[in-house]
Amino acid sequence: MEKIAVIGTGYVGLVTGACLADLGNNVTCVDIDAGKIERLQKGIMPIYEPGLEELVKSNTRTKRLRFTTELANSIKENRVIFIAVGTPSKEDGSADLSYVNKVAEEIGKNLNGFKVIVTKSTVPVGTGKVIKNIIEQFAKNKVDYSVVSNPEFLREGSAIKDFLQPDRIVVGTDNLKALEIIKKIYEPLLLQNVPLVTTNIETAELIKYASNAFLAARITFVNELTELCESFGADIMQIVRGMGLDRRIGLHYLHPGPGYGGSCFPKDTKALIGIARSNGIKLELIEAIDKANERIKKRAIAKVTNILKRNPSFKTVAVLGLSFKAGTDDMREAISIPLIRELHLKGVAVKAYDPAAMEMANRVLNIPIKYCNNVYQALENADLAVITTEWNEFKALDFSRLKKVMNNPIIVDLRNLYDPYNMADLDIEYHSLGRKTVWRKTTRITKE
Repeated sequence: MEKIAVIGTGYVGLVTGACLADLGNNVTCVDIDAGKIERLQKGIMPIYEPGLEELVKSNTRTKRLRFTTELANSIKENRVIFIAVGTPSKEDGSADLSYVNKVAEEIGKNLNGFKVIVTKSTVPVGTGKVIKNIIEQFAKNKVDYSVVSNPEFLREGSAIKDFLQPDRIVVGTDNLKALEIIKKIYEPLLLQNVPLVTTNIETAELIKYASNAFLAARITFVNELTELCESFGADIMQIVRGMGLDRRIGLHYLHPGPGYGGSCFPKDTKALIGIARSNGIKLELIEAIDKANERIKKRAIAKVTNILKRNPSFKTVAVLGLSFKAGTDDMREAISIPLIRELHLKGVAVKAYDPAAMEMANRVLNIPIKYCNNVYQALENADLAVITTEWNEFKALDFSRLKKVMNNPIIVDLRNLYDPYNMADLDIEYHSLGRKTVWRKTTRITKE
């Protein structure tokens, strides 16, 4: 059992702390936000993540997990310090390391014995050296320590599984003692034959950015193809299946949607571009991915607004889904934000429902829209419904009920949850991505 301090109780920090405790370690989670710490001590979660509340409560009961605002004492009392603070994007897209640098300063001031300082936050290449320099600058005592890069690969909505059943564990260090300590921390996972990738700090830092940029490229690739499919009458879903059955390609991250969002892909692709530029390197492909994703988002919104243009009498839109993806309440870079703002500017009334993100959306949007208790309340008297998030309950709508409560049974599905031919048989006007809109029974109000 290792004594660990995890600094930062945001998404990464809280999941990391709870899971490290669940692996048998003694973990102290630290945050300067006293209100958040007080709520966590009461078992109140600051974020929505399936399984997290139960994991936090169970490890708190066993006293393997505790929460505090006492940073200095936590540094002194624990041998391993995980840095898991935010690294948001600056205006130029580069990563803001001010929180990381502040933590490094506090670590330097409070060194009192050998420490392993583990960077869990997503940071630019070279940050490990910056942390070392800051610690050296503020260290009061000549004490040995080691800086390690251990990037996270957590998907919101399945973060607990991703931590406890990872594809790999990446550890960047030049210190054998630190490596052995990290291996001991992750021993329960390594005993299950989880691959361990050991390398230097710079390589470990770049593995994280490279992974996210590649996944963003796959998403953007298939999203760009949807426009071509609609132009020629091809079916993107059949194309994806035909591609994905090639073992060299696979099906992962090839589902069409309204552009990628969330806390990682947009931020990390921009940061990688910034890292390269600062070293005189132009990453043309990744820059193109970033630009294409913004264009894809605008096109998704235009798919909705074009229907409204053809139907001036349409005054109410139901938005089904607010978070950037299912399984989370994270609104960062969610397509619902620019969509709802555009609808509001056009004087369209918006009714919205999301199983987890409505409280967060209300804070982020600050627009007078109606938040509903369930999907059918949102659909009631709506002229148009837009599916923006792939929540399971949106995959099993009662269409007979939908047709009764909506003014017009028209759906714009930005997640391709349904088959166009089945929707046509139900006499529902159904617009999706990269597939033809199929007409069956009646003449529609809107036509493509």
